[in-house]
Amino acid sequence: MDEEIRNIEPKSVWNNFADLNAVPRPSKKEERVIAFMMDFGKKLGLPTKKDKAGNVVITKPATPGMENRKTIVLQSHLDMVHQKNNDTQFDFNQQGIEMYVDGDWVRAKGTTLGADNGLGVATIMAILESKDIAHPDLEALFTIDEETGMTGAKELDSTILEGEILLNLDTEEDDEIGIGCAGGVDISAKRTYQQEPVPSKMDAFGIKVKSLQGGHSGMDIIKGLANANKLMNRLLFDSYTNFGLRIASLYGGGLRNAIPRESHAIVVVDQISKEAFLSEMKMLIDEIKQEYKSLEPQMQISIEPTQMPEMIMEIGVQEGFLKSIYAAHNGVYRMSPDIDGLVETSNNIARIEVKNGEIEIHCLTRSSVESNKMDLANSLRSSFELAGFEVELSGDYPGWAPNPNSNILKVLDKIYQKQNGEKANIAACHAGLECGILGSHYPKMDMISFGPTIRGAHSPDERASISSMQKFWKFTKEVLQQIPEK
Repeated sequence: MDEEIRNIEPKSVWNNFADLNAVPRPSKKEERVIAFMMDFGKKLGLPTKKDKAGNVVITKPATPGMENRKTIVLQSHLDMVHQKNNDTQFDFNQQGIEMYVDGDWVRAKGTTLGADNGLGVATIMAILESKDIAHPDLEALFTIDEETGMTGAKELDSTILEGEILLNLDTEEDDEIGIGCAGGVDISAKRTYQQEPVPSKMDAFGIKVKSLQGGHSGMDIIKGLANANKLMNRLLFDSYTNFGLRIASLYGGGLRNAIPRESHAIVVVDQISKEAFLSEMKMLIDEIKQEYKSLEPQMQISIEPTQMPEMIMEIGVQEGFLKSIYAAHNGVYRMSPDIDGLVETSNNIARIEVKNGEIEIHCLTRSSVESNKMDLANSLRSSFELAGFEVELSGDYPGWAPNPNSNILKVLDKIYQKQNGEKANIAACHAGLECGILGSHYPKMDMISFGPTIRGAHSPDERASISSMQKFWKFTKEVLQQIPEK
C-alpha cells in the first residue's frame, strides 16, 4: 500500500508524507520526528537548527528573481493525535501509520492518519527540496506538541525567525482561508474515594458505549455529536436509587481535543433488581439511539454480565461524581454574535477515569473571547468543586484575533478567485491554531492559515482528499510566487 500512496500526485508531497508517517510521532514523544526533520534539512544542505523546546527551523534562500520579496515563514506541527479503534492492535510509540487509498481518500487502517498536520509538514518538505518552485526567502518552522498543549509554539525562541509573513498550513477545508481561531484552557478535576467490598447478593455487569463518530473537539463540536462520557453518565445516573447500582470502575475517552467515542464501566446491582435494571436500561438505550439515529447511526451500547469486582466506590462520592458530570456543560456554550455560524465558546468532557480509589476528569474549554472562556471554565470548576474535586486550570493559550484587513489575506483571496472562479470562505475557526501564540512572540507578523480538505481529524475515521491536495498544492505554489515586495 505504501507504493500506492507514493504514486499519487503531487508525488513530491505524498512521498514526503509517506516518509513522515513511517516515523512514530505522538504528541509529547516527538524525539524521533525531530531527528528526522533535522536530518532532512541537513541532507538538503540547508541551514537547520532546533530551539530549546524542540522546534525545528530550516531556511532556504529565495529563487532567482524573488530576492526582493518579503521573507515568509511556512509553518506546520510535527506531532499527531494518536487514536485507534478499540479492536485495532497498534503501538503508536513503535509503529508507522499504515495507509491505503479509498477512492478520492487516503485513510489509515484503524488509526488516525496524521494528515493533521502531516500534510502541511509534507508540503513544506516538498517546497524545501524543490528546484523548480519560485519562492522568496523562506523559513520553515516545524513546531512540536501542538495537539496536547501547544508547547512548541508557547516556548518558541522569539529571536529564531525573521519572516514578515506566516503561512500556517493547518486548516481542514480547501475552500477556507483562516484569519482567526479560538484559545483554550485545560480543566482537570481529581479526587479520591474510599473503596468498599462488594456487598453480598449483587450481580456484576459491564456497560459499553462505543462506535460513536468522535472527531475534533473544536471543529466538530458544532455538529452535536454524542459524547460517550455524557451518555455513560446518563445510563448510570438514576440506577443507585432504583436498583442499588454501584460503580467499580469506569474509563471513557482519551485526548482532550478528541470527542470521546467510547466509555466502559463495571458496575454491580442488587440481584433482586436485576431484571428491572436490565429492562430500564433497554428502554433508556432505545431512547438514546432514537435521539441520535441521524448523527450516530453506528452507535453501540451493550450491557453484559461480567466477573464480580472486588471493590466499589463509596456511595456518597458516587452520587456527587455522577451529579457533577450531569451538571458540567458539554458542547457549544455560545455562538459568536459577530461571525455567522462560528462557535464562540465550547467545552469537551474528554476523559473520565475511575479506578483504585481515584477519579480523574479532563476537559478542554475553547473560546475566541477570553472572558467567555473563563466564564465557562469557572462554571465547570464550580460543578466539580461542589462534588469535592480539586480542580486545576492549566495550558491556557490565547486565540488569534481576526484581521480582515490583512495584506496577505488580500493576496490569497485574489489567487483563490482566479484559480477557482469563486470566492474563498474567509473565516475564523473554533480550533486552537498556533497562530495566536506565535503572534504573541512576533506581534508584527502578518498571518494566514489554509490547507487541504481533511475529514474526521482526531479520530480513526480521519481521511485526506486526494483531489483537494492537488488543488491545495497548485494554490500554495502560486501564493509563493505572489508574495509582496519588501
